[in-house]
Amino acid sequence: MAADRDAVVAIWDACGLTRPWNDPDADFLRALGHEASTVIVAERGARIVATAMTGFDGHRGWIYYLGVAPDHQGQGLARRLLDAACEWLRLRGCPKVELMLRDGNPVAGLYEHLGWEQQDVRVFARWLT
Repeated sequence: MAADRDAVVAIWDACGLTRPWNDPDADFLRALGHEASTVIVAERGARIVATAMTGFDGHRGWIYYLGVAPDHQGQGLARRLLDAACEWLRLRGCPKVELMLRDGNPVAGLYEHLGWEQQDVRVFARWLT
């Protein structure tokens, strides 16, 4: 699946999910670099049209970079990717899954519509590199 990197990162870019301080190519390769994470894709023909990165830290599962190519949005692909990511986590014994959504993300209502609940938490970060 490493050969899919360019197509996957292109979707992340098209959906506004990348940030200058995160290298999406490195994120993709790290996700595939060990068994605790993966990148799930949806294809139409030979074209990747949607993607989600997921991982399990032993306590919680996480979903990142959920994106659907703009010309394929509204077709239920986000729901199917979320279901596939949850199943991947469930098979690894994960009891709960969370996803991070940046403030101002215009698709916040999608997650509520699909049964996800906003949590009362704040995320803190610290760079290790």
